[in-house]
Amino acid sequence: MIKEIYITETNCITPLGFDVESNIEAILRGDSGIQLHHDVSLMPNSFYASIISDEKINSAFAKISSETKYSRLEKMMILALEPVIKNSGIELNSKTAFILSTTKGNVTALKNNSEESFNNAHLDILAKNVAEFFNFQTQPIVISNACVSGILAVSVAKRMIQSELYDNIFVVAGDEVSEFVLSGFNAFQAMSELPCKPYSKNRTGVSLGEATAAVLVSAEAKNAKIKVIGDSSINDANHISGPSRTGEGLFRSIENALKEAKIEAQKLDYISAHGTATPFNDEMEAIAFSRLNLQNVPVNSLKGFYGHTLGASGLLETVIAIESVNQNRLFESKGFDEIGVSESINVIEKNEETNIDFFLKTASGFGGCNTAVVFEKVKHELH
Repeated sequence: MIKEIYITETNCITPLGFDVESNIEAILRGDSGIQLHHDVSLMPNSFYASIISDEKINSAFAKISSETKYSRLEKMMILALEPVIKNSGIELNSKTAFILSTTKGNVTALKNNSEESFNNAHLDILAKNVAEFFNFQTQPIVISNACVSGILAVSVAKRMIQSELYDNIFVVAGDEVSEFVLSGFNAFQAMSELPCKPYSKNRTGVSLGEATAAVLVSAEAKNAKIKVIGDSSINDANHISGPSRTGEGLFRSIENALKEAKIEAQKLDYISAHGTATPFNDEMEAIAFSRLNLQNVPVNSLKGFYGHTLGASGLLETVIAIESVNQNRLFESKGFDEIGVSESINVIEKNEETNIDFFLKTASGFGGCNTAVVFEKVKHELH
């Protein structure tokens, strides 16, 4: 009998708030974390991005630790994880794993030309620093697979628990807005001159963002917020940065995830899509959804609220989607105005109440990686 897998605790640290509740309140108000920034240390000209103030990070971190050795990203990750570990009451023993998921990690350490800084930019050092803060007994696991990293971590955790390696896995995902990331997307001419507008006709590209999110993946149904019922990752190896024009990798990922979940595509009530607002990404997703007859399923991209938070995006958006399900409420796809993809898709234009039993989370990233995970609402029996 294959173990059933649940997510039982969630948290996130974003420009909209340092817990899930404040993030949902901001989304319902229509607030976006994307603002115009003038910071020459990050980029010579002004740019739109979703950035957390250093002051907020430092004052929140000071409440849980007086240590000064942690990098900005490490603090953000520790802040996301701390309440998840505390509220779970789970013992960090040999059956409890820790997965850290990121695209760029502490890449900012490379600004200083020293051996120590070079060392700190390694992802295993980042994972070790975060793991040691909490005294995890097991070796941390790093997942870095471009922009699917955050959601891929959930599917890896699910499989590890089902293979009986662990009973519980804490997952944290995070990335920060850095000069490196901004200059990279700028070089691709992929950055939007205004806040991004996923799936919209006059979209011009991504707005970048930063966040950390944390969840507990467990075989224990008690306190379950959601059940993880199917997952798949397919690489279409199309191009180093351009997605497949036929949506092949995403199409197959979703098809496999639905097959494992044992549900028909039509049973999905909601899709939390990747929706980066680049012409290629949005078009590819629309084609993949339409090939699976998902064109009528309500879909949103949360990038209009958070920007593209790279490796954090898949996990952050899952955390928000779980709230959607449990509040039976679909959140608007912020920035959307007029459909700008060749296939018709059902973009959520305003917050609305509806019953959600099954939802799909997708992500796609550089190098042709695509991940899809299907979730089911947990029906808590009333005794």
